[in-house]
Amino acid sequence: MPKILIIADHRLNRSPSQRYRFEQYLDYFKSQGFDWELSEIITESDDRVFYAPGNYIAKAWILLKSIFIRFKDLQRAKNFDIIFIQREALLLGSSYFEKQFFKKHKVIFDFDDSIWLLDTSPENKKFEFLKNPDKTKINIAHAHAVIAGNQFLANYAKQFNKNTLVIPTTIDTEFHIPKPELRGFDSAQPDKEKIVIGWSGSISTIKHFEMAISALKQIQTQYPNKIEIHVIGQGSYSHPEINVISKNWSSKTEVDDLNCFDIGIMPLPNDEWVKGKCGLKGLSYMACGIATIMSNVGVNSDIIEHGKNGFLAATEQEWVNCLSLLIENSDLRHKIGQAGRETVVKNYSVNAHKDTYVGVLKSLIK
Repeated sequence: MPKILIIADHRLNRSPSQRYRFEQYLDYFKSQGFDWELSEIITESDDRVFYAPGNYIAKAWILLKSIFIRFKDLQRAKNFDIIFIQREALLLGSSYFEKQFFKKHKVIFDFDDSIWLLDTSPENKKFEFLKNPDKTKINIAHAHAVIAGNQFLANYAKQFNKNTLVIPTTIDTEFHIPKPELRGFDSAQPDKEKIVIGWSGSISTIKHFEMAISALKQIQTQYPNKIEIHVIGQGSYSHPEINVISKNWSSKTEVDDLNCFDIGIMPLPNDEWVKGKCGLKGLSYMACGIATIMSNVGVNSDIIEHGKNGFLAATEQEWVNCLSLLIENSDLRHKIGQAGRETVVKNYSVNAHKDTYVGVLKSLIK
């Protein structure tokens, strides 16, 4: 049985990038005759240190340990047929390990963000000097196949490696399922007392949610006592200008928490980094049958057909108009949610792309 060594930062079910890029396919890989092993560099205990403020000596030790882990991976790589690298082998600016793997092994490089641009978490800004955005093109060049999350990323990668294809960030539509009873879509409760506008993400991307604060403030004023705003990601989050119900993210409660949304929002700035985003938040809402509004930037305009399977908004007034339209019309929310679900199943689901993924693996084995 061919074996894949997966080189990634985090343990299973920890990182959204890993989870939605390759982890959802692992069972299918095995069913198609490919065994795999994950080598991560940040343990669960290290995680709590590395993504918290301060404690720089402990963080430096974690980075040093990661180098030893990757040297061990180099030594045992001969036991594997394919080396799958997700984003980077190290959190440092070096491409040493990517080059070494490439010399003797078949390498797949997978990425889903504009990682050639600097975007460091606030807790680790002091370590930004250790990063080297230019290493992305080196890593791409030192791969036998490159998988990009959208066409913008693929166009960048093809400058350095012609064997590049797009596999979008996908949703497991057998896990992310609609639960319309949580949104009041049943004969016993045709209209909910309060409409929930929701956002889900990490604390490092809360700045994107806050782009919608002004519009949400208007909506809370326009519909007093009718709106709840839910933020999933960090239970302690609050904002002085709007009332927020915040929850910690958990894989065990994620689907139920999302299904409490009547309207899912994905505000984003219009910049180079965002052009590399793959619409994951919006896709997760849509997979659950939630009426979704996304900023009219990047891949979002490929996913959303405005007014049919979701809404696109560019200005504050457009956000207010789209939110108001959905708040006032439960039938429209239901219709848009159903169409969004159909879009994800057809174009952005694991089932829609699993055979393409296995095709890449088989091409390298041959």
